[in-house]
Amino acid sequence: MGGQNPIEKKTEVNADHGWRRPRSKPTLPESFKTIPIPQHWPWWRKLLGFAGPGFLVAIGYMDPGNWATDIAGGSQFGYDLLCIILLSNLMAILLQSLAAKLGIATGRDLAQACRDHYSSWVNLTLWILCEIAICACDLAEIIGSAIALNLLFHIPLMAGMCLTALDVLLIIYFQHFGFRFIEGVIFVLSMIIAGCFWMEIAFSGPEVKDILQGFIPRSEILFNSDMLYISIGILGATVMPHNLYLHSSIVQTRKYAEAPASKKEAIKFVNIDSMVALSLAFIINASILIVAATTFHAKGHYEVAQIQDAYKLLSPLLQVPLASFLFALALLASGQSSTITSTLAGQIVMEGFLDLRLRPWLRRLITRGLALIPALFFVGWFGEQNITRLLIFSQVILSLQLGFAIVPLIVFTSDREKMGEFVNPLWMKMLAWVVAIIIIILNVQYLVSAAIELI
Repeated sequence: MGGQNPIEKKTEVNADHGWRRPRSKPTLPESFKTIPIPQHWPWWRKLLGFAGPGFLVAIGYMDPGNWATDIAGGSQFGYDLLCIILLSNLMAILLQSLAAKLGIATGRDLAQACRDHYSSWVNLTLWILCEIAICACDLAEIIGSAIALNLLFHIPLMAGMCLTALDVLLIIYFQHFGFRFIEGVIFVLSMIIAGCFWMEIAFSGPEVKDILQGFIPRSEILFNSDMLYISIGILGATVMPHNLYLHSSIVQTRKYAEAPASKKEAIKFVNIDSMVALSLAFIINASILIVAATTFHAKGHYEVAQIQDAYKLLSPLLQVPLASFLFALALLASGQSSTITSTLAGQIVMEGFLDLRLRPWLRRLITRGLALIPALFFVGWFGEQNITRLLIFSQVILSLQLGFAIVPLIVFTSDREKMGEFVNPLWMKMLAWVVAIIIIILNVQYLVSAAIELI
């Protein structure tokens, strides 16, 4: 920009300073800086211009993998685990803000930052772990969508899982209309999920006093093994590694001035977008647990964990024929929307870690195939009645990989040589490490407990 202050030039982050390798080409090149944010726009137009990436990230926090843990928590313990959902969401807001800041400040997404900093062997290991996590996430979405198709249209589960492979064609079709269109589709699907559960809450009529008490942490959660197990499951299903890679890339779809002041403004608006979107995800996750607590726990159905069982019981217990239909519709919207974001994340990590460019349809077909094959095998071998075990298994895999995404993210954003003036302040660095340690310890415990449960 011709009017850039010379002082600003000195404080701007050098794109390659502090990294082992020069900055590579951007991931999602077909969408990179395709949404202009003119400097002369008023603040409210800029805020709307930056709105969107947060909802793509938030949809991963309310995918079908969250449903089983929320339903089980509400049916077994009533409102008591609402505090865990709140804690998980606050952690997610912090970590996603770091991911977005990394992308804006350095022009690298998290996968590219790992490639540019670590050795080839470390980078390859991180890539393999991330691909496994994305396939596990896609696995939960395949199962969730297939269950929804079965509940709504009586399509057999195996056939429903095969139909989900067609999602790849939908994503390719949407991309022809630009990245803004994809954000709009995700927003509409998010509103469908939210609308369905707000109606479910209206049907179930929970007591506001009981809900508020559920947000108060209690020591019993730490000493009750069953409660702790589900709490760790909620955390493991909420904070997902692929969302960190996704967010650090898609914030680069906006085109704005490269001056530090413009980047600082971009970080501010992106954080607002994330907080609003993740607050919606929190409300939806809390709503699922509240509906389960009010409908099942309060009426003596303490062991409802299967999504199919929740569907069958909702309408009879609430005496509202529409209740079960809305539940299944929200599940379908959840599965379809999170499929879009996980396949985008798959493209980002392959291009970022390996600097390997495949046609988007081929990359997404590979990702979907790697998730579909084990899902078909498991259901065919163990039977549809064990489908929840596969959902749990997918969350275990996500938990195992989570620390390998969080630790590099905190290290990079806390390095002044890499981030310049956008480096994490001391309080944020300390808070981020506390969050990372809590998440890693709880997820390791969840991993061990879930492995024992599966055996």
